[in-house]
Amino acid sequence: MLDQDIVREATRLTRAGQLVEATALLQRMLQGGGAPRPESRSGAQARLPRLDPLTIDATANFVEEREAPQISPARFDRGRRRSSPLDGMRDISGLGLRSPITRAPLSPSDIMPDGTRFIAGTFSNAAGSRTYKLFIPSRCQGQRLPLIVMLHGCTQSPDDFAAGTRMNFRAEEQNCFVVYPEQPSGANQSKCWNWFRTGDQRRGGGEPSMIAGITRQIMRDHAIDPKRVYVAGLSAGGAAAAIMGATYSDLYAAVGIHSGLACGAASDLPSAFVAMRQGGGSKAIADGKTCVPPTIVFHGDRDTTVHPKNGDQIIEQSARATRPTTKVLRGRVPHGHAYTRTVLTDGAGRAISEHWTIDGAGHAWSGGSPAGSYTDPHGPDATREMLRFFLEHSLGG
Repeated sequence: MLDQDIVREATRLTRAGQLVEATALLQRMLQGGGAPRPESRSGAQARLPRLDPLTIDATANFVEEREAPQISPARFDRGRRRSSPLDGMRDISGLGLRSPITRAPLSPSDIMPDGTRFIAGTFSNAAGSRTYKLFIPSRCQGQRLPLIVMLHGCTQSPDDFAAGTRMNFRAEEQNCFVVYPEQPSGANQSKCWNWFRTGDQRRGGGEPSMIAGITRQIMRDHAIDPKRVYVAGLSAGGAAAAIMGATYSDLYAAVGIHSGLACGAASDLPSAFVAMRQGGGSKAIADGKTCVPPTIVFHGDRDTTVHPKNGDQIIEQSARATRPTTKVLRGRVPHGHAYTRTVLTDGAGRAISEHWTIDGAGHAWSGGSPAGSYTDPHGPDATREMLRFFLEHSLGG
């Protein structure tokens, strides 16, 4: 059966309410058309080698500067589908991250620096209710501070995501608030943000309205600078962050997307599998009316869960309305991954996007801590670079 026939049949099954059958059929397609292979419990829970975090002091060398009238997805398309460091784990959702390995319980020192707070909260509106965790830096009195909204990937939690990215530690250094909305298993069995549903891709409804509501609730209850509010995410959370940037560009000054997909890359479960396998296609970047905030993207070129082409399409979406100048810089983390950093600037010299392609990296947060799930300590520090990019931008600035 050809891929197009499989997608059509999966669409029919989805509309008929047979989601398990549709998912199984699409997973079979992703495996190359063969029969699904049984997964053993030991294989799903196999422990990866524990990697010691590196002291990352990555340097980049200037390579070239040139005019780029437009960015084509094919221009950046690497087309490589090599194995990921996480391939030993089972993709339980088919829509993002893979099932977690067995880990020791997190301690407070994994999640936040001494002298800071990490408190729980809840937000409710007509679309539903979501809990969240809020990081409050130690020096939060007397001035309005930036806020970063962090959207976790499938199977993750706010504590896990905070530990893996170490965003709270970077935020303490830069004196920022950080909020981690939580997707419950009742909304998605694997706790994925439902980035592939049209009802969750629109302003004023569904999950975007709840994420924006949490953002505004924090802004109301704490001293937040309304011009310096940002949103970032990993995998399904990265796709959700792209949606938030496209639908609430008046709320977020910049967006960070790690191993995610562009807003509009899919409209249902079958198209989500296709987008993850080969990119979202032209539909993801067709809406010229959408205003996208400055965006920084990280993607491993060996990501076999979300195709690296999706990172290219996010950048094209963010640069669509301009004729940017492109600077390409290349570097390597000592004893770690090489990377290519592509910076697009507008006519006024302002950075409108950055695209970090990480050589040899799979579907994991680059430069993260092994205390959390789905991290690759050998990469450039995505948390540090995202926060640096965010603080270079403000609404109307």
